[in-house]
Amino acid sequence: MNSISFSRRRRLTAAALTALAVATTATACGSGSGSAGSEAADSGTYTVWDPYPQFAKGSAWVKLLDACGAEAGVKIKRTGFDTSDLTNKALLAAQQDNSADILIVDNPVVSTLAEAGVLTTTDDNKLDTSAVDPNLLAAGQSGGKTYGTPIGANTLALYYNKEVLKAAGVDIASVKDWPSLTAALAKVKKAGRKGITFSAIGTEEGSFQFLPWFWGSGAKLTALDSPEAVSALTLWKDWLADGYAPNSVLNNTQTTSWQEFATGDYAFGENGTWQLANAAKAGFDYGVIPVPGVDGGNAAAPTGGEFVTLPVQGDTGRYATTQKIATCLTSTQNLYDTDATLSYVAPTTEVQDKQVAADPGLKTWVDAVKAAKGRTSDDLGTKYPKISEQLWKAVQSALSGATSPKDALSAAQSAVK
Repeated sequence: MNSISFSRRRRLTAAALTALAVATTATACGSGSGSAGSEAADSGTYTVWDPYPQFAKGSAWVKLLDACGAEAGVKIKRTGFDTSDLTNKALLAAQQDNSADILIVDNPVVSTLAEAGVLTTTDDNKLDTSAVDPNLLAAGQSGGKTYGTPIGANTLALYYNKEVLKAAGVDIASVKDWPSLTAALAKVKKAGRKGITFSAIGTEEGSFQFLPWFWGSGAKLTALDSPEAVSALTLWKDWLADGYAPNSVLNNTQTTSWQEFATGDYAFGENGTWQLANAAKAGFDYGVIPVPGVDGGNAAAPTGGEFVTLPVQGDTGRYATTQKIATCLTSTQNLYDTDATLSYVAPTTEVQDKQVAADPGLKTWVDAVKAAKGRTSDDLGTKYPKISEQLWKAVQSALSGATSPKDALSAAQSAVK
């Protein structure tokens, strides 16, 4: 058996704590709180911390955890936290050499925990990630190493109201790039209906929703003031100026943006897989298309979803059993069942194919996820939170009319440097 050698204690820097607080996202995770649950487990009990406090004892998720524990010959002590609570407690527990055996964390947090020395690598813990789509796995990579495996993914796409488009004489098949989308919005407005709604709020949600357009322009997060980036922000600003998008986007969360789309007045709404259940109850026929790139094709939208990670333990003898539990949680059948529960697209092609076979309507979402990109990809790691903060500030500044898109993004790039 391969052995793993790690230092017993890892000191976490103030920078890591600060970066983590900013990196925590509000996309598709449940809310609530859980008890601390940080006391050391006995030899027959393994601890799992997850960001799903909405799932109580007896739920399919908790039953799966218990079943994977039983398969490994141990009991599971599980605690569900709010996302921000979980990540902060994970850092504090690591300081005390009292980490949970398995942490399931929002994907932008992985690189921060990894750089702080909290997590083992997949080379060390022997988690098999060979079947995972590379673009999804990249969200859990830092410094050329991989620190976990995704349990599922979600991303953004454009919901559209079929009745609104029909009344405006718009064929959805014609919407393939930015010019054709803008032309469709012009037709919708001329027909007396509303165009598109999204979230441009001054938080991570605003950055999350802007990224498909930012990346779809060809821009990179290492150059916020590039001509491509300016074109993306100009697109949004022009939509507001022309009345194709409402001024409310400046304060919209993804939830309030969805509520606007759900009125049935809008042609398009940018949102994620987590709204599928609400879409089914909206009371009108809808469809979904990936966010288009500036010249066509699918823009890379940011990935949401969590990673299964194995923290560093003082007692290295626990790793073998922990690996068995993690492998069980991410097996083909369990990914299929879990991702149905979480409204996620699976991270492997095999399970994605099963999802589409069961529900052909998921094909668009699978395509969007395959084109998606981790926010901390490109080895940005803990640099991402600062970049994101400056990005959402630039969006707010430009859309409010305080500055031009070019000046807003120039200021953002200067602040990042």
